[in-house]
Amino acid sequence: MRSMVTKPLSRRGFLAALGGLAALPAFSGSTLAASLLNREASDGVPLFVSAYKLENGDYGVGVVDDLGQVLARIGLPGRGHGVAVSPDRTRFVAFARRPGTFAVVVRPYQDVEPEVLTAEPGRHYYGHGCFSADGRLLYAVENDYAAARGVIGVYDMSGRQVQRIGEIETHGIGPHDLLLAPDGRTLVVANGGIMTHPDKGREKLNLDTMAPTVVFLDRETGDLHASHALDASLHQLSLRHMALDGQGRAWVGGQFEGPETDLPPLVGVFSRDEAPLLTEIPTGIASGLQNYIGSVTANASGEVIATSAPRGGQTLFWKADTGAFLGAEAIADGCGVAPIDQGSFLISDGNGALSLVEDPAQPAEILARPPGISWDNHMFALS
Repeated sequence: MRSMVTKPLSRRGFLAALGGLAALPAFSGSTLAASLLNREASDGVPLFVSAYKLENGDYGVGVVDDLGQVLARIGLPGRGHGVAVSPDRTRFVAFARRPGTFAVVVRPYQDVEPEVLTAEPGRHYYGHGCFSADGRLLYAVENDYAAARGVIGVYDMSGRQVQRIGEIETHGIGPHDLLLAPDGRTLVVANGGIMTHPDKGREKLNLDTMAPTVVFLDRETGDLHASHALDASLHQLSLRHMALDGQGRAWVGGQFEGPETDLPPLVGVFSRDEAPLLTEIPTGIASGLQNYIGSVTANASGEVIATSAPRGGQTLFWKADTGAFLGAEAIADGCGVAPIDQGSFLISDGNGALSLVEDPAQPAEILARPPGISWDNHMFALS
């Protein structure tokens, strides 16, 4: 089956394309896309994408608008995690959750079927990736599990079919997230430090010796420009999810694997040529976060950083230039966070709600709660 794209450059045509993609044989057995195409919609409305799970156990990736309406559902072969969106917003790639081996490329403006990528033998995906500035290359964090080392798979996206053309060593174990720095050449990688092997499922194999780092790599040569580790006392703080602020610094959220009674700093700021800075979470809030940050994102200007803590039911906000804590928003199981504009964020949760936050001092507004859907950990701006 081919997707029914009639107006390649219109929002309506875009949504129709998404609606058709999920019915392809590659996704047989998954729920077909449901698009809200019975209303006229103007172009330019913000769109967002997130992985989800349905009550019947099916997985997919959904497209929603800034009112929280689900515009399309695209079935996936298994549980998804993160999504990489191309710079021109014409493609996105949904990655499997670790230790999954699939990634699905969707080209919504073209009359083509989605393309399912399979990880190379001896590799699996960690759930995140990013594009080069020109959109020609895709970078995906992967596990070379036989050698217990992290790599970045490099994929050529310029042809009719995606080709894996090489890989870059991450100089660490368990690379979980990566970003393209503002210079267009440097890749920032959060090596979570946790060793896993698909034969052991999601078991963590090296908690006593884990050594997380944030590294800065040359995407063209693979050269290591900088590697930053935390103090030895924090070696069990797995560095995982990231966002760039307006100064190009990487804000990183952590997941602590040490004693539950400890309250380590969970959010840090990393730059290539400076020592890491750790933020201070008020004790009354930190004690309820269960030592876990789920997602990190910045507003449109990079002046405000949002860090979600779904296990604690809190989303924390920070002033990027000073690291000052701005406040917290109580959202049960809220994890996915994406910027709507300069001053507001859309937050998804595992209970299916999509909420608007404009001021952390005010309660979040629940925009919608689509029935039968549970949003996964991350949400990304699609337009």
